[in-house]
Amino acid sequence: MNSNGEYPRPLSKRESEWIGWVLPSGRKGYREFRERLTPLLVIGEGRRGRGEIILGRSGETPDFSTPLPPVFAYGMIESDAGGISITLREMADDQVSVEIVSLRGDDIPGQFAEHRRWTYSTWNPGDACPQCQMECRQIQMRGGADVLPLFTLAICSTDRRLWVHDGFTEVIRLIPVTNFYNELMLHKGIRDPRVALDSKNLFKDLRNYSDGDLGLAFQSYNQLKTKVRGEGFLPVEKPNEKISFKKILHFLKRGFCKGRRRGVSLRRSCRDHGSRQIGYRWPQDRRDTQFHRYTVVVPPSIRRDAR
Repeated sequence: MNSNGEYPRPLSKRESEWIGWVLPSGRKGYREFRERLTPLLVIGEGRRGRGEIILGRSGETPDFSTPLPPVFAYGMIESDAGGISITLREMADDQVSVEIVSLRGDDIPGQFAEHRRWTYSTWNPGDACPQCQMECRQIQMRGGADVLPLFTLAICSTDRRLWVHDGFTEVIRLIPVTNFYNELMLHKGIRDPRVALDSKNLFKDLRNYSDGDLGLAFQSYNQLKTKVRGEGFLPVEKPNEKISFKKILHFLKRGFCKGRRRGVSLRRSCRDHGSRQIGYRWPQDRRDTQFHRYTVVVPPSIRRDAR
């Protein structure tokens, strides 16, 4: 910000360098975003106060009539003056919010010793978490029937962060934990408030969820709040879950296939061919009206053991 608070003004040398760092020109999506910023000037202070500036066209004033846009790029500089975060949000009505603040709440000094810097913008599938350098859970999703995985969902339990790598644009999109976790609970049919209402359980119980569970949760979240786009995008398929003999016996004892669960019709069909078949229909997605049939075959020996 100018010391006299006058606008519009061009970006300072330091602001320009830090913005360019979290928008690497070697990646298509970030390069295109940088090009859109070229004609813009700093036209005022953001709604979050000191440290947030608004980029826009000369003659305009900051527009706060729309909700705060999602984060487009994020980076952190670790220094002897504390952490300095750089946050760019998606463009809205040709205006962009840029927030450069000290985590200590102080003014950023003109000179400081930089220890390390990291950003999600340079992350690649297979890499460790850029913040903590620890291994993170990664789920690959296909961009087409015969296409290699083009979308990678990453979850870091140490930093409690989620992001997705778009193979088409090479852009990293941060994902709100709570919204993603809500979709995961819906897909798993978990209603226990102690589990479903505490999104921190995602990281504590991460190993309990398969890649298919996490992929489907992202698919549903992406339909509500689009993070990645791409022609021919195919969501991950529901995995063929292994059903143990113990689960089969449990289903039989409880009469699992006689009732209704989550409003989905469950149909039981038994045929006298030496084996008992339990057939039911399961929606691929909670908004999907197409049902798919799965069959569990219980051999006679298992039925005798169950008695």
